[in-house]
Amino acid sequence: MNPLAKELNKVIKEENVYIYEMLSDVGKDLFFPKGILSQSAEAKENAHKFNATIGMATEDGQTMYLSPIMDMLNNLEPQEALTYAPSFGIMPLRQNWKSAIFTKNPSLADKQISMPVVTNAITHGLSVVADMWVNPGDVIILPDKMWGNYNLIFSVRRGAQIVNYELFNEAGEFNLDAFRSCVREESKNHDKIIVILNFPNNPTGYSVTPEEADKIVEILVEISREGTNVLAITDDAYFGLFYDESVLKESVFARMMGRDPRLLAIKLDGSTKEDYVWGLRVGFITYGAAFNSVSEKIYDALERKTAGAVRGSISNVSHLSQEIMLKTFRSKVYDSQKQEKFNILKARALKVKQVLKDQRYQSVWEPYPFNSGYFMCLRLKTVDAEPLRKHLLAKYGIGLIALGKTDLRVAFSCLEESDIQELFDTLFKAIRDLDS
Repeated sequence: MNPLAKELNKVIKEENVYIYEMLSDVGKDLFFPKGILSQSAEAKENAHKFNATIGMATEDGQTMYLSPIMDMLNNLEPQEALTYAPSFGIMPLRQNWKSAIFTKNPSLADKQISMPVVTNAITHGLSVVADMWVNPGDVIILPDKMWGNYNLIFSVRRGAQIVNYELFNEAGEFNLDAFRSCVREESKNHDKIIVILNFPNNPTGYSVTPEEADKIVEILVEISREGTNVLAITDDAYFGLFYDESVLKESVFARMMGRDPRLLAIKLDGSTKEDYVWGLRVGFITYGAAFNSVSEKIYDALERKTAGAVRGSISNVSHLSQEIMLKTFRSKVYDSQKQEKFNILKARALKVKQVLKDQRYQSVWEPYPFNSGYFMCLRLKTVDAEPLRKHLLAKYGIGLIALGKTDLRVAFSCLEESDIQELFDTLFKAIRDLDS
């Protein structure tokens, strides 16, 4: 094992041995290399005559560039757009996002969280988490309504076992009994369990209430206090897009902070959906836990291991994307335009709810509960989802996503409010086509 990895492991074990135990074999071996990176950093500070350390090209003392590229980037300098970013991410962006986490989650006040590490959006963040924390055979607890890419990331690539519980109970609420039963059963057979909490949920568009969130956390705390290490990952991809007043407006991450030394919370979030920049690929990994003493040392160790995982996979996230987001956050119109786009999406969600009240539809489908995010799902009663999807596409030119035998996902995020009624009327007609 590299001495740098040993040093980081020593810090983690001294502050919280359970977190060390939760690391995967890869995670224990991870470190952030010094080598060329640290030598280049030292040269940047002290090489006042010549700096010939880093693999970039310069011209007349400035970053070399092609004019067609910079002509499209009028408000950025070449060194902001074209140079390498640190594997940790650029510090002003990390600081900005950390501050935003506290603003969006008021109950985090006076609590200690790590400095976010920048990832190539949440999918890459999940892959980094998988590398750092998941060994083959580890159990991943997820609801039965889940994003399909979790399977590729955790099961196919890391050999973990995904175990599902029913997301909804008969009352259309988060199924706390099923969740508790699943968590408790898996804790009997594993020293560590990994729970992914994805709210707003993809594919259903469901977010928990504050009461449901508190009970979820209590279940995890209870399990951890009984001697099981619990890694709780909050996938907050659609954070902030809450359309119902009864919904928790914070991340469940905020409620898990400091509850028990065996409970480690990892928050995955980013600009992708929150700021409508799907292709810029800017996400973050943030840690929250309980420690024996000062949190800065162990958070620094975890950040270094995380940056090592980024370094060893993609080197660093696009500097251009990070600078674009940083300048966007600092824009005077950022807050007002975010509110404007939120209002559009909320109006679409409410329109869907209004349309689905039509009594005609009750014989052919039942909507799953939804109150947030980009999506909602229907449970079909009379036809299978995949033949219906193909029929909709072939005859009516409408594209929806089939999930299993009975479920159909509708992304109202990409529907104009004025088109929603027609979409569901046509969907109803298509089902009648197949029924006949």
